[in-house]
Amino acid sequence: MGLLLDSFWRAAAYCLRPRVVALSVLPLLLMVALALGLGYLYWDGAVQGMRTLLDASSLLASFWNWLQGWGLGDITSVVAPLMVVLAVAPALVVVSLLVVAVLMTPALVALVADRRFPMLERKKGGSFIASVAWSVSSTVLALIALVVSVPLWLVPPLVLILPPLIWGWLTYRVMAFDALAEHASKEERQELFRRHRSSLLGIGILTGYLGAAPSIVWASGVVFAAAFFILVPLAIWIYTLVFAFSSLWFTHYCLAALERLRAEGDSRAPADVPTVAAVETRQPVHATQALVAPAPAHLPAPESPVNGTPTP
Repeated sequence: MGLLLDSFWRAAAYCLRPRVVALSVLPLLLMVALALGLGYLYWDGAVQGMRTLLDASSLLASFWNWLQGWGLGDITSVVAPLMVVLAVAPALVVVSLLVVAVLMTPALVALVADRRFPMLERKKGGSFIASVAWSVSSTVLALIALVVSVPLWLVPPLVLILPPLIWGWLTYRVMAFDALAEHASKEERQELFRRHRSSLLGIGILTGYLGAAPSIVWASGVVFAAAFFILVPLAIWIYTLVFAFSSLWFTHYCLAALERLRAEGDSRAPADVPTVAAVETRQPVHATQALVAPAPAHLPAPESPVNGTPTP
């Protein structure tokens, strides 16, 4: 629990850093650039095509004529551009978020590693291909679980439990793998997943619930058409910021857990190798060694002869 709370407040504090804020604004800039480029090339044709679709329906044509009878003028000239925006905006948002997701996670992991864990060895246990395969397989499993669990959603309590649980599982699988891909080996990653599965799943579920907040703002932008161009960009920015917070939370938690795991291994390593002093103390002392007489003292040197004759 201490590691969970410590990584939580660190992730929240990192969200205030200028680099993280800049990364959270990146999808808005990408969306604006894509919208301007596509609008310059295809706006007139798209609006004209939408007007053709609206006028082709006899039911809608009678509705437009009824509105014109009330003095509202040419309604299709106003509705057609709005319909084009509503149709294109989701695609622009998805493309922008995918680009940011690919760019943001490595940048956030590098930020945390450089500032907090500069001495942590990088064992590179997960390559880019392995990360993509892991993400795709986890997403497929999550989608299968969602489809299978749909009948259970009719039970009122389960509809609030099963989808967040499945998305939380998917979030922890993908983000924890990306957080450990650069620093942990395959064996270390498997051990951390085994030890901290419940905590990582809890982080995934909580961040999944946080990810529902931008959807409310997005729905408000669709309902309140007048505020569409304000609420939808706000929803995208909130979603990206939640994504950044989730990635930072997983990164702080996983790298701190990896550091502790390696510290445990280092503390156990010397105990497995006996020291020389320990070997000497474990050698038996034979009884005969204790009874050995001390070495004799050196005999005095013979006296030198006097007048050339030896002393008897």
